[in-house]
Amino acid sequence: MKEQEYKIENIQSFELADIFDCGQCFRWNKQQDGSYTGVFKGNVMNVQKEGNTVMFKGMCNGNIQEIVEEYFDLRRNYEEIKEQLSKIDKNVKESIEYGSGIRILNQDLWEMIISYIISANNNIPRIKGIIERLSKSYGKEIEWNGDKYYTFPTIEELKDVEVEDYRKLGAGFRDVRLYETVHMIIDNKVNLEDMQNNSNTIEVREQLLTLAGVGPKVADCILLFSTLKRFEAFPIDVWVRRVMNELYIKNEDETKVNKKQIEELAQQKFGNLAGIAQQYLFYWRKEA
Repeated sequence: MKEQEYKIENIQSFELADIFDCGQCFRWNKQQDGSYTGVFKGNVMNVQKEGNTVMFKGMCNGNIQEIVEEYFDLRRNYEEIKEQLSKIDKNVKESIEYGSGIRILNQDLWEMIISYIISANNNIPRIKGIIERLSKSYGKEIEWNGDKYYTFPTIEELKDVEVEDYRKLGAGFRDVRLYETVHMIIDNKVNLEDMQNNSNTIEVREQLLTLAGVGPKVADCILLFSTLKRFEAFPIDVWVRRVMNELYIKNEDETKVNKKQIEELAQQKFGNLAGIAQQYLFYWRKEA
């Protein structure tokens, strides 16, 4: 592991706040200079943007260019995706203009499973705090620029962690669910490699739903934001239900709008890009 730098000029569809604050990740933090520093897949990295130039710098496990291209999904043409989605209607077009710099990160599947179990009925600061304490307690330490960072713990590093240990980290009612999910994966009741290699999204979703603490919304977040990369997944939370109801369903009582109705509408309108459309709409409705 060594310190490396990588610079990209004239980058499109890449805005730091859009990527790191759109709700898809929990281990990136904004710095005083406007850059963001994060820990992912055993790397610590700072990302800074000036004009159309992005500078990546950090302690990396491997070649920084390859790591950046894979993690930030740089081999995908988001300009084409935005053009395609913008044709749907003026609302989608406006949401894309607002969050035009969003990219869906390729995050580690194991980390996303545990992180999104922690996210259930939780707020962003608390989620980030629990994940940070979990990493500090059981992950590996990386020192960089005089600061200490901690990698997300592996399955092996969590195998001896007990329910009360999760409770001490502030996991609340999720403590039992975290313990049970870790052991389901250790006991190979759910095989992450098989899941990664299975192209049938419905089957993968059903497997995810067998894990403790994984309901439909959490499963869809894992499908969309991890290396599973299923863009047809459409996570529905209170914001997504609100925006879909306000724009399309128009029920006077949004609490009466059921998820099935929203899912069907999303597939009909957005097809296999539903997940990306969801991110633009979610971010736009929540932030704007």
